[in-house]
Order: sequence, then structure tokens, then C-alpha cells
Amino acid sequence: MTEPLTIVLAAPRGFCAGVDRAIQIVERALEKWGAPVYVRHEIVHNRHVVQSLEALGAVFVEELDECPVDRPVVFSAHGVPKSVPADAERRNMVYVDATCPLVSKVHLEAERHHRRGRHVVLIGHAGHPEVIGTMGQLPEGAMSLVEDEAQAEAFEPPAPGTPLAFATQTTLSVDDTARIVEILRRRFPDVAAPNKEDICYATTNRQEAVKAIAAAVDAFVVIGSPNSSNSKRLVEVAKAAGCADARLIAGAAEVDGGWLAGVRRLGISAGASAPESLVEDVVAACRALRPVTVEEVAVAREDVRFKLPRELAS
Repeated sequence: MTEPLTIVLAAPRGFCAGVDRAIQIVERALEKWGAPVYVRHEIVHNRHVVQSLEALGAVFVEELDECPVDRPVVFSAHGVPKSVPADAERRNMVYVDATCPLVSKVHLEAERHHRRGRHVVLIGHAGHPEVIGTMGQLPEGAMSLVEDEAQAEAFEPPAPGTPLAFATQTTLSVDDTARIVEILRRRFPDVAAPNKEDICYATTNRQEAVKAIAAAVDAFVVIGSPNSSNSKRLVEVAKAAGCADARLIAGAAEVDGGWLAGVRRLGISAGASAPESLVEDVVAACRALRPVTVEEVAVAREDVRFKLPRELAS
């Protein structure tokens, strides 16, 4: 007889309010203007979501100059540098900004610090669209990127005595970021902090849910795309919290009976851009291999909703 498998689902998991809003924006734009609607960068970092929107008529591009001027364009949930909407206006394009409101909050804080004469230290990952968008809110040289503890120790202000503030990417590891912030505060005691935590509620909740079950399972899968920052952080959190055998998978096709051999308890979570249907597919793939019992461990309830942009609100 095949050994039974207990699946422990982390909750909250999957879509957050910012992702849900961004997808709705593309869907509403298609309803309002018809296909094609162009989207600069993946609206959220999940191929399943992107492909489902492509089937409705969305066209995904990397840069604005790939969009015809007579069709609407949506900016992704990760945010864009100020130069992008300025370029769209210069070309008389119709555009809708799907930047997550919690990312926009970071943009506004960075501008506020800049107006007050502070140099902004951004904690984040180089090359990530959210970091590119946030650094593009201020003039070049007004913000410095710090990616890890070593860079926090090595960072020097542009000039001695320059007032400092810090901000963070919204999808970072809570624990890793806290250690970087601790270093900055030790080295620069007067560094100004965000009015409210920059790492978003959804990132925090999903990491806490993973921590709650990681030590009690034999293996852990996080469902998400390889370019999803918050999904990759969940794998790291699972490992740090006591489950050495943790991995990122895109979906059910990667469920491996060989890897699951000997696993009696399997933890599952999903990144903030992964739909719940992918979780259901992974559970079904496990059921095809083993008798499965499903448990859920919830650490928080989420009821956050963000309004749609005025031009698309019904």
C-alpha cells in the first residue's frame, strides 16, 4: 500500500490585494477599449496569469517604444520610473498605472525624504522591476541601493554628514531586512525610517505562515514563478525556519513522485502572484501519487481591497 501523505497548506497564501487589483485593471481595460491592450512588463510575475491575460488580448512588452501610440498601455504592479509615464504623455498615449498602492507608498516616501534633503538608502534586489521603478522616482544619485548586510556595512553617504533615510522593496525577507536595517541604524543612528513598514502585509503574512509550519513538515513547496521575488523569499524562509528540503515550483507538472518518496508531511504555500488554482492542481497531482489528507494552518485573515483607478472604476 502506498504511504499516505499529509499536505499542510499555509494560509494566507497566493494572490494579494495588489496582484488582484493589477489583474482586474488589465481585464477592465480590455473590456473598455477592446483588444489589444499593451502591458509594459509582466503585470505580475506569474506565467499562468500572463498567459491567461494574453488569451484575452493583452500584449506584454518590455518597453514603451514597443507599444503603438493608438492603443492603451498598462504599467505593471511593480511600478515604473517617472520617465515612463512622462514618455507616454509626450507620445499622447492612453495609459493606466497598475502599480500596487503599497509600492506607490514607498515612492511617495522616497520623494518626501528627498524634498527634506535626505539621501535615500533603498534595501532591495538590483534589477528587480520594483527597485528600478522606485529608484526612478528620484534624480540620479539621490538614492543608493543596498542588497545585503555586507553592502550595509560598506555603504558610505555621498558626503559626510548627509542626512539619510531608508526604504525597502515590498517583497523582501522580513528577517533579512531587519538585520540590514539594524546595521544601518547602528552605523547611522539618525537615519529616518518609513512611517510604516515598507515590506507589505501580504509578504509578511505569507512568510509568517511558512514559518508556522516549516519545522513540522518533511518537505516544502512554494508555488510561484522563478522571477517572483516574494516566492523565492518564501523558499528561503522555509529553509531558515527548519525545513531544509524546500523548493520553488511553477505548478503541478513539477510534482515529482521520486522527490516525495519518504515525505510524510508536505508543506505548501504560494507566492502573492500565484492563483489558488495552481495550489489545487498541485494537491491533485499529489493525490494521483499518494493517498492525501489536507490540513490548513492559518496565521492571519486578509480582507484588504484596493480601489481601481478612476478611469476604470465602474
